[in-house]
Amino acid sequence: MVGFLPLLAILGKSVLVDGKWTLSVYEHLFSNPAQYWTPVRNSLTLAALTAGCAVLLGVPLGLLLAKTDVPLRRPLTVTLCVPLLLPPYILAICWFNTLSRLDWLTAAASFLFGLPGCLLVLVSALMPGVIILTMICLHAVNPRHEEAGRLIAGWRPVLTNITLPMISRGIAFAGLLVFLLALGEVGVPMFLRYQVFPVETLTQFSAFYDFGAAAAAATPLLAVTLLLLAFERRYLREKTYELLATTPDKKMLVIPLGRWRGPAALAVILLAGATVAVPLFSLVLSSFSPFAYAEALGKAAGSIVRSVAFACIGATALALLGFFCGYLIRYRTFGLWRAVDTLTLLLFTLPGTVIGIGLVALWNRPGTAWLYSSASIVILAYVAQYSALATRITVATLANVPRSLEEAGQTVGAPWFARVWHIIVPAALPGIMTAWIVCFIFCMRDLGASMLVYPAGEDTLPVRIFTLMANGAPSLVAALCVILVAVTVIPLGVLGVLMGTLNSRR
Repeated sequence: MVGFLPLLAILGKSVLVDGKWTLSVYEHLFSNPAQYWTPVRNSLTLAALTAGCAVLLGVPLGLLLAKTDVPLRRPLTVTLCVPLLLPPYILAICWFNTLSRLDWLTAAASFLFGLPGCLLVLVSALMPGVIILTMICLHAVNPRHEEAGRLIAGWRPVLTNITLPMISRGIAFAGLLVFLLALGEVGVPMFLRYQVFPVETLTQFSAFYDFGAAAAAATPLLAVTLLLLAFERRYLREKTYELLATTPDKKMLVIPLGRWRGPAALAVILLAGATVAVPLFSLVLSSFSPFAYAEALGKAAGSIVRSVAFACIGATALALLGFFCGYLIRYRTFGLWRAVDTLTLLLFTLPGTVIGIGLVALWNRPGTAWLYSSASIVILAYVAQYSALATRITVATLANVPRSLEEAGQTVGAPWFARVWHIIVPAALPGIMTAWIVCFIFCMRDLGASMLVYPAGEDTLPVRIFTLMANGAPSLVAALCVILVAVTVIPLGVLGVLMGTLNSRR
């Protein structure tokens, strides 16, 4: 309901003008088809190309890093997944700095500022999600099926006819997720000056404060998202849950690469270096100027503290809500569990700007000014947009917790809360901590919703960086980007140590 009410509020603004039902907003917006369809076409083209390239690169990389004995698997996986820690527009800044430093910017301007540049940045930013989902699905495959295939065939036909078909729905879900996230991206197209429809929605609101026009501009994205989510619910959801629920009795089979170990590792190293290491290294070099970090801390110290505090509070709220929703979905304890699952995924894949506009429409009124003018509105934005992350992780975790444990507690007369607190939570604690970490990352890097709802003087670090990109010194912007990476990585390192300690005690 936290996210559904803002969505209803913004849609209501598009059809109710001065208390009267009207479609004039849609008629005015769509009266110029040429102007209207260009950003729609650009958005769909960018999203489709991003999803296709991310899957074509991410699935082989996931297979190589999870299923083979390629050297340096763990550091290469970590390196390729670093872009998940950053707002995508910061990767655009990294590429801009790289080309500027190499004196290629003039020649490459037509490449970077347009569809190719947006595609490069978004594939770099979203491909790690495909890699991770592929690796998770591969770890869930029961090795007995592959062992049976290996009795009569080599690894190539086993992968083609057994392994990949078993994880195909997980791959399809990863591609669908990348498509929807690319469809709703705002920061990268704005920075690289590529006309897409989410930017049109933001423009209608920020330039004219027109809720109706902003809502009408968001309807094509909403329609496409609902259509694809209907496909996911019909063909992918249950099979994906069943795959993630599989707990094989044996360890995953590893493919020996033999003489191809070295070349395979070299290829992944070159890819990771070209898409991650070089742009980030260029960003760090750009920040090495006299007093850059001192100036950055002086101008954004409050934003840094607020970002960490908001992300911690938001991640905690999301982990609690995600556990509750995941429990409902997993055990079918609520008649509308499917609707809860679909709604959370819908809100996650919608542009953050749309959710932000909805929150403004819902809470910016005299009776709720106490909430709208406080930092709580930012936390509400996080909960509205990212609850799907915690919910899906919890569902996958609870799938591996035997229902018989809770039934045993029920048999001895333990009340529901005691069963959940003393049986389910301890068994699902690693998954809950994982959900917290993932939500912390996304809250730290949030831009779309935060940019529209933060109270005066309460901006977060990603918002501060985005506002300084237009007129701030490049060294200052680069230093702030490096600080954002650092304040994200340090808490994750501490939690990683805690999770390692917890797993070692089990």
